[in-house]
Amino acid sequence: MYLIPQPKNIEFGEPDSHFMLSYESYVVLEPSCGEKLTAQAKLAVEALKEELGFAPALTRGTGRPGDVILSQSEEMAPQSYRLTVDEKNVRITGGEAGVWYGCQTLLQMAAQCGAVLPAVTIEDEPDIPNRGFYHDITRGRVPKLSFLKKMADKMAYYKMNQLQLYIEHTFLFRDFSEIWRDDTPLTAAEILELDRYCAERGIELVPSLSCFGHLYKVLSSQGYSHLCELEDSEKMPFSLRGRMHHHTINVTDPESLEFIKGKIAEFMPLFTSKQFNICADETFDLGKGKSREAAREKGVDRIYIDFVKALCEFLVENGRRPMFWGDVICGFPEMIKELPEETVCLNWGYAKYQREEETKWLADAGAVQYSCPGACGWNQFVYLIENSYENIKRMCTYAVKYHSIGLLNTDWGDFLHVNHPEFGIVGMIYGAAFSWNTQIPEFEQINRQISLLEFRDREEKFVGIIASAANQSAFGWETAIRFRELGVAEFAEDHKAYIAQQLDLLDNAEEKNRNLEKIKGAVYESIARMDSRTKGLVKPYLTAMDAIRLFNELGRVVASRAYGKNYGSLPDAWKLAEELENWLYHYKEIYRSVSRESELSRIQEIIVWYADYLRGKEKLGC
Repeated sequence: MYLIPQPKNIEFGEPDSHFMLSYESYVVLEPSCGEKLTAQAKLAVEALKEELGFAPALTRGTGRPGDVILSQSEEMAPQSYRLTVDEKNVRITGGEAGVWYGCQTLLQMAAQCGAVLPAVTIEDEPDIPNRGFYHDITRGRVPKLSFLKKMADKMAYYKMNQLQLYIEHTFLFRDFSEIWRDDTPLTAAEILELDRYCAERGIELVPSLSCFGHLYKVLSSQGYSHLCELEDSEKMPFSLRGRMHHHTINVTDPESLEFIKGKIAEFMPLFTSKQFNICADETFDLGKGKSREAAREKGVDRIYIDFVKALCEFLVENGRRPMFWGDVICGFPEMIKELPEETVCLNWGYAKYQREEETKWLADAGAVQYSCPGACGWNQFVYLIENSYENIKRMCTYAVKYHSIGLLNTDWGDFLHVNHPEFGIVGMIYGAAFSWNTQIPEFEQINRQISLLEFRDREEKFVGIIASAANQSAFGWETAIRFRELGVAEFAEDHKAYIAQQLDLLDNAEEKNRNLEKIKGAVYESIARMDSRTKGLVKPYLTAMDAIRLFNELGRVVASRAYGKNYGSLPDAWKLAEELENWLYHYKEIYRSVSRESELSRIQEIIVWYADYLRGKEKLGC
């Protein structure tokens, strides 16, 4: 039997000792359980019905033999729990959150053992108190509310307690229509609904709003371009690289601060959370335009920290705890002491073998910090699962070593969020498991566990299969975008250098495609071993693998035409164009199943451009 996260202490009883969960059983809330646990117990009963086909009745009072008994203890830590199964009862005792987590453990047991539960005693609590997931809903995809609720359900199942959604412009602000008018933004009513839904499941929905850098939509608009660090930002040609790199707000204009405060003031009341993430990361242009003189006089570090401090103080004045990304301040960590003492620094690092220096620097400076690894899906058709495992493992280890108060596992969109967001569940589970218990299983072991518990693959192979797919990419999505954007003069040299580094990957593209066909065959075979509730991800994965294969073929054509590479034989370009177009049809269907339209049209535009390129209609760099 697998449990994710792995409990701290687990002792099984005699092999023939078990508890039979009957349709006549009750889930009994003892008088110690409050209103929140009553609502959560109802959710647990509904989930048990999904696993067993019947639901125990829910009541309050004193348990009897045959019942599942829930008891809240003031003497136990808020997130700790004790679960005991014997021949008479299941009993879950803990702090308020702990009882809820114990219910998730019971659900995982029922998923594998059905109604016949083995005798066991589990004592458990997390290593890291705040265990969150961060999801980009701005740069390409705006998910449907139904998907976000499903994400919250998954998080609760694996004992996570915080969710943040990255927003630049994809919220329907009442006063700033120009920044969301051509997108499909979340509404205030939807956020209120999601906040309630998350709270019921023990998850804090923390507002996150880009407030410094990464304001491309805002600062390229007619109404607010005058606040951009760079002159004439509204005249810059659109490029996916450009919108990642530019659009930092001009901190020397007093209007900038008031504008951002106005956005925060409208956004903040929608959340019950008393925290707020202002982001403030990757302020690439700071000191290079309108703030150049101020930067020369005071230093870039000074004008950066002064603006962040002003926003943090505004939040504190409004009863909120500020959060911000730590990439910039790692260059001058001692300045963090100037921020309100309750400020949380979100220390991110996404390298496969992420170093610990930044975590140490911030700890030495006295920062209150979260460690923030990545699910490693951005710019990929299939997530880099091995990279994700190694990165999250290290960041969780550093978090414990340097006393971070939280783990915030990130899933970014970057160049249009081309990957299917449900693929992020594996990385999400890594973060949940490793932040709860930093005695981390080996890669193959945790993948077997996830295969069975999440994907219901009885042979425990599914995650291992999909993990191998990402390694078959030879001409990835980012490379394709950079090639198409060679005509953007500002980034041409950067694009050329990047593409040059990738071209050698195409030398064994045909072998990679043969591997992909074997991997696809293994995915098809897995259908017979999976639960009906999890088979819905099979087509998205197969479609993503086809994308890797098609782009590998596309890359060979591009390398031959544009860079003089000789492969002996090439695919039929016209046939490949048709395959891309047919693939796009299925991709759009899958995309729309979980996401609003958002920037799907831009993805379509890129695929159509490449189909035309294959037919000889498009020129390099157009």
